[in-house]
Amino acid sequence: FQHLADERAALQESLSDEFDADSLLETDDLLSYTRKGIGIDVAKKLRKGHWVIQAELDLHGMRRDQARDSLGDFLRRCNRNGNRCVRIIHGKGLGSVNKEPVLKSKVRNWLIQKDEVLAYSQATAADGGSGALIVLLKA
Repeated sequence: FQHLADERAALQESLSDEFDADSLLETDDLLSYTRKGIGIDVAKKLRKGHWVIQAELDLHGMRRDQARDSLGDFLRRCNRNGNRCVRIIHGKGLGSVNKEPVLKSKVRNWLIQKDEVLAYSQATAADGGSGALIVLLKA
């Protein structure tokens, strides 16, 4: 019966590619997001490197499905390990077909669907710039 429970959990956790983050985002041009009820100062602190990055996930070169699964696994691992601030490198799309960053918007949309994600912000130049996000997770 455990495999049924695992499948149910996986379905419940599944992330949609059809999800439109823009509908509930309060974004700015620096690509930051804060969950409803989280102060706007949190995004500013994230941008300024207020929290130490405790783990990172590099999605470079992954296909969409592989990236989505890797992100889910990574967030579960971070939750178990008590990581609060993480970096997710989605790349700038330079290796993709039209030099468009496919994963950039996908990762953003997937993160918003995860309850444990409190906020994220585009990384500083030193941390990956437009090719990465710094993410704050629930304690």
